[in-house]
Amino acid sequence: MRILALDHGSVRIGVALSDELKMIASPLEYIPAHPFDGFLTRLQDLIREKEVELILIGMPRNMDGTYGPAAQKVKEFIEQLRAATPVPLRAWDERLTSAQANRMLIQGNVSRKDRKQVVDKMAAALLLQSYLDGLP
Repeated sequence: MRILALDHGSVRIGVALSDELKMIASPLEYIPAHPFDGFLTRLQDLIREKEVELILIGMPRNMDGTYGPAAQKVKEFIEQLRAATPVPLRAWDERLTSAQANRMLIQGNVSRKDRKQVVDKMAAALLLQSYLDGLP
């Protein structure tokens, strides 16, 4: 069984997946956020194909730890997912994952155009790896 991580965005939702030992996070893909039914169909396919036991969802927080408007959107997204999937969901602090993913891609000389295509799934992988690193 694996853990799937989602980096919620208004345009794209980044997806990452753990290995079966829950040690390594790998970027998987991004799914267009709209239409939501299309997103759910793809998510349900991934849950089945990859034998997902937990979905980790990035929760944006301000640097002082408070929640802003983006967090409210993610909370609403989580409620929609709870109604659509039997897999347990868990919110996880995602502070700076997108910025870190962008920095890594810039350092790797990835063009701006290509960065747009991979930054969301890279952010999801960073989010998932931080979770995996904290597991006992």
